[in-house]
Amino acid sequence: MNNNNQKNKNSIVELIKLFLKLGTIAFGGPAAHIAMMEEEVVRRRKWLTREHFLDLVGATNLIPGPNSTEMAIHIGYIRGGLLGLVVSGLSFILPAVIITCVIAWIYVRFGAIPEVAPFLFGIKPAVISVILVAVIRLGKTAAKNTQLVTIGFAVTLSSLMGINEVLALLCGGVAGIILHWIKKSESKKVSLWIISLFSQLWGIFKDSDAKAAVAVSVAGIAGISLWKLGLFFLKVGSVLYGSGYVLVAFLEGGLVKDYGWLTQQQLLDAIAIGQFTPGPVLSTATFVGYIVSGMPGAIVSTVAIFLPSFIFVLMLNPVIPRLRSSRIMSAFLDAVNISAIGLMAAVVVNLAGSTLTDWRTIFIAAGAAIAGIRFKLNAAWLVAGGAAAGWLLRVI
Repeated sequence: MNNNNQKNKNSIVELIKLFLKLGTIAFGGPAAHIAMMEEEVVRRRKWLTREHFLDLVGATNLIPGPNSTEMAIHIGYIRGGLLGLVVSGLSFILPAVIITCVIAWIYVRFGAIPEVAPFLFGIKPAVISVILVAVIRLGKTAAKNTQLVTIGFAVTLSSLMGINEVLALLCGGVAGIILHWIKKSESKKVSLWIISLFSQLWGIFKDSDAKAAVAVSVAGIAGISLWKLGLFFLKVGSVLYGSGYVLVAFLEGGLVKDYGWLTQQQLLDAIAIGQFTPGPVLSTATFVGYIVSGMPGAIVSTVAIFLPSFIFVLMLNPVIPRLRSSRIMSAFLDAVNISAIGLMAAVVVNLAGSTLTDWRTIFIAAGAAIAGIRFKLNAAWLVAGGAAAGWLLRVI
């Protein structure tokens, strides 16, 4: 009995050490994080077989939330039970949250001074290119057929027209299920179904958009509250499919356009901080929370956006094999993924319009895009290069 207790204790300590280390050095986004986990968990420690690890990777795409964080939570749950689930997730998140809080404090105190402005000038166009590179890379995988491409473009257009991002994402998934049924029944009138489907979705979008406008006007009168801030990030954490970059679409639609709690400049700065720091990109929520409501806002935003991931993994880990074998769930996932890419594409268009205003910003954005696409540099290097280029072009 004592041996078992000691073994469990050792497993928990190992999980804490591993994910604290990964949370501190894991730059480059979810794909890079998962590659590092595979190296540590499969090759070096042999905690999981490669097949089991790949099953977990696939499972993280079936539920909302940041993929790499959920991988850490899955591994912790398998290795150390409920306690392992908690410590693994917290250990992976904590370094990024601490670093982000420090940067947020510095940003609030010094972000507007001339010495920092040249760096931020170059970071903004680089961030746009980072998102563009992600759209291209992920789009190649997500665009599996013409129907999915159609859904992706429809979501992009709806987002550019100001439609609610959550509804766009979920309705894209519903469209995927309906198209799956149509394909399964070998209907000869698929195009008519698509037109009918999106006309109905458009009607839903218009109604929801009007209701959202009323809610926003009331919110504006009431002012910012920690409850409202936490509820917003809890909603985002509960429906955020795909890459962490999709968070940008929710922040732009909710906090910039609807509530007006952030400016476009602050949004771009928040995204850049998420790229500069290691660990999950969703630590951007920590930065946003600090900007909006100080340290209490940072804590509330961080807890709210990551909490759903712990709950989803705890609930769905035992039933993952059955979910992955479901054709309907597979069709829903494919459609949600392409919808997420559509949201990201809309963000690129919106941010480019307000940021690429002269030859210097265009030059930085183009250079970052080429470096990301052609030479496959990770996001941290692109943002750092943008900061250096911005400084040079502003001071010369």
